[in-house]
Amino acid sequence: MNITIHSGNWEELQVDALAIPLTAGTSPDSALDARLGGLLSELIENGEWNGKAGDCTLIHRVPDTAVKRLFLLGLGEAPMPRHWFAAAGQAVRQAAKAQCRSVALLLPDEAPARLVAEGVGYGSHRPSGYQEQKEWPVMEVILVAAGEQSTVDHAAITADGINLARELVEMPANDLGPEEFAMRAAQEGAQAGLEVEVLDENALDEMGAGAILAVGQGSVRPPRLVRLSWVPENSDNTDHLFLVGKGITFDTGGLSLKPANSMEKMKYDMGGAATMLGAIAAIGRLKPSVRISCLLVMAENMPSGKASRPGDIVTTMSGQTVEILNTDAEGRLVLADALCYARKQGITRLVDVATLTGAMVTTLGKACTGMMGNDDTLVQQTIDAGKKTGEKFWELPMFDEYKDLIKSDVADMKNSGGRQAGSISAALLLAEFVDGAAWVHLDIAGTSTSDKVSGYLVKGASGVPVRTLAQLASDLADAGAAKKSKSKAKAK
Repeated sequence: MNITIHSGNWEELQVDALAIPLTAGTSPDSALDARLGGLLSELIENGEWNGKAGDCTLIHRVPDTAVKRLFLLGLGEAPMPRHWFAAAGQAVRQAAKAQCRSVALLLPDEAPARLVAEGVGYGSHRPSGYQEQKEWPVMEVILVAAGEQSTVDHAAITADGINLARELVEMPANDLGPEEFAMRAAQEGAQAGLEVEVLDENALDEMGAGAILAVGQGSVRPPRLVRLSWVPENSDNTDHLFLVGKGITFDTGGLSLKPANSMEKMKYDMGGAATMLGAIAAIGRLKPSVRISCLLVMAENMPSGKASRPGDIVTTMSGQTVEILNTDAEGRLVLADALCYARKQGITRLVDVATLTGAMVTTLGKACTGMMGNDDTLVQQTIDAGKKTGEKFWELPMFDEYKDLIKSDVADMKNSGGRQAGSISAALLLAEFVDGAAWVHLDIAGTSTSDKVSGYLVKGASGVPVRTLAQLASDLADAGAAKKSKSKAKAK
């Protein structure tokens, strides 16, 4: 799909469809309304259009034009970034449904062109090809707005990262085990200009990654650890953000076997690693002036005669021991070793993403991502990045009183605190392995997928929080540049 910016009159364009985002409670542009034969004001006066966020009204013919379809997109009364993103994605999906080959989005001056372009890219995503696909009709999207093509190109890179994550999450586990995932990660990393290192089960054993190996030992498909690094030119290496993603390519629960209806979607349990790969692939192409590494930990949690048992005690890479009470609490185990590995690399900031706990779905549903951390600055930076992209986060507490939930009588800690404060106890276990680094944990168990078709969303993977992580990288780069500039000014 080709996405471009057009700064002239929309009537100059030869397109099949015109999409117009409108804010609720405001009068339509008089010149535009007049060109459309008073159609907009008529729809508003008749109560057929109220501009509610998510609304989409289709007009089959625009008066006195060659445009075959007109889409009116609701933004709500006070449009937020997510509303612009959603409206653009919905416009493309609806245009495709109407078999339009080209669509122009008529944007007001206040429209965030980058978010709109990201939404276009998101809305154009198609499933990976496990069933016969009809030709995607929309081949060209034109943003009628003031702006630079570079803004759109930037957004397209981020959208590609989102869609890479969505594609991987949707792949069945028979095609995407730890080895296949690692190979794909290495391929995407190389194409994005990243440094790539793949560690197999032998390397993990030498490193003392007992927790990762314990989770993967029940499967005939051994675990993998993939490191991807973006190192900008002239980097002083003093600022280093490390992204860690959980990649359980299929989760049966191990010997603590899940019920059948809880297992059928467990190909999604590698969503944390998938989003991290999408984010670092975008970051490699966007080239922010800050050092960023990404660690993807991949394993398959299967029951067998070699599988870990409830009651087993494993020694992690840090030397700390963990009693396994529930083999279905495997994500925190693999992340424990991954976080320890990351901490040994001289990092200054650490963010992990995981589909970690069902408790988070119970707590927050699918409206926002749960977050916990040990550093107020990094927590706020992540929230602020989310506000810019339209992705929502909510911080949960990590009070010392909760630490009793992970105390073990026979090991340094246990991997499950039971049903009470399940998401918090899981995060507290992870906190034991960050060794004082500034750290944020994002539990995307609820937000990583959508259960239904809604507006621009389809059933399946969402790509959350690729956009936030890419934005965080950009924000950290800008902050670093501002700090250097200030230091130089003081030195003069």
